[in-house]
Amino acid sequence: MRLRKRLIRFILLIQLLLFLTHFFVYETWVYSTAATGNLWIKGFAAALSVSFVSASLLAFRYTNWPVRVFYKVAAVWLGWLTFLVLAAIPAWAVFGIGALSSISLNFHLLVKWLFGAAVVAGIGAVVNANWTRTTRVTLQLPNLPAAWRGRHMALISDIHLGHVRNGSFLRRMISKILHERPDAVLIAGDLYDGTPLDTERAAEPLSKLTAPYGVYFVAGNHEQFGDDTKYLNAVENAGVRVLRNEKVELEGLQIVGVSYREAVGGPALSSLLRGFRVDANRASIFLTHAPDHAAIAEAAGFSLQLCGHTHLGQFIPFTWIVRRIYGRFAYGLSRIGKMQAFTSSGAGTWGPPLRLGSNPEIVVFQLE
Repeated sequence: MRLRKRLIRFILLIQLLLFLTHFFVYETWVYSTAATGNLWIKGFAAALSVSFVSASLLAFRYTNWPVRVFYKVAAVWLGWLTFLVLAAIPAWAVFGIGALSSISLNFHLLVKWLFGAAVVAGIGAVVNANWTRTTRVTLQLPNLPAAWRGRHMALISDIHLGHVRNGSFLRRMISKILHERPDAVLIAGDLYDGTPLDTERAAEPLSKLTAPYGVYFVAGNHEQFGDDTKYLNAVENAGVRVLRNEKVELEGLQIVGVSYREAVGGPALSSLLRGFRVDANRASIFLTHAPDHAAIAEAAGFSLQLCGHTHLGQFIPFTWIVRRIYGRFAYGLSRIGKMQAFTSSGAGTWGPPLRLGSNPEIVVFQLE
């Protein structure tokens, strides 16, 4: 009961913030045009302000196509709203500076151009989110077994199958991976979005994903919001090896997979990783969902940490916030002590299916 009350309060808070941001954008446009706004426009703005919360609540209960369409439209609008807010803020700042300095300016023209730029950015962000790149990285790992020198390994994360991404998207990602002919494939969590869906049917395309040394998966936070059994079983039934906090040896290359839930606690993770007894005289990979506690992985003797989770913020301004939170581990290749770390921006999206300032990707490593 207490948890339910907290959830209701959280939903109401989000709805209040969305109402205020819609009011801010609406009033900016109305003031700039010296119009009062008619009842129909006010009603439409009010409907938009409740669209995402309504769509989200429906999305966590139903899986039919009207709900999917409603959620996609509401999610796109939420992303565009962010850009309109970012356009309205400098418009008012310039207006204030002009008023204080007695400089005459055309506020309507300024808002018109800034809002126009926001709309163009929103359209570009939708297009960019559907243009998955292949990022190629050459990794030099000390003590790499001779059998792995010059071989390739693919990394994909954050596909987020649900109301926005579906089986056709996953099949397209698999096709891109197979085109690279990797020797092994690693999936760093959040295959699912967490919304209701047929988990077995959604994972079925993974049966086509094969590699000489296998395909491996670790659970992300979206698989572990609650009981992750149905998600992990579906992945396993599709022929993918789920690493449930375990170590595998591939021709002398050590790979340890730890799920999100077990990787978030510092002391517990340190104890868990020590238990794997990683041989520091051979190259090793720590596969987990989020780029947390890299120092613990380095202390445990790993050569390389691979993860996703951040999405690099997906779009501005969240790209800046994520870089602030995760620092050098927000995206790309970095180093801590003797260990290298690579964080992927992921292939899919969560919430608004937009990307601006980040790109969806599949990563292909060449090991040297």
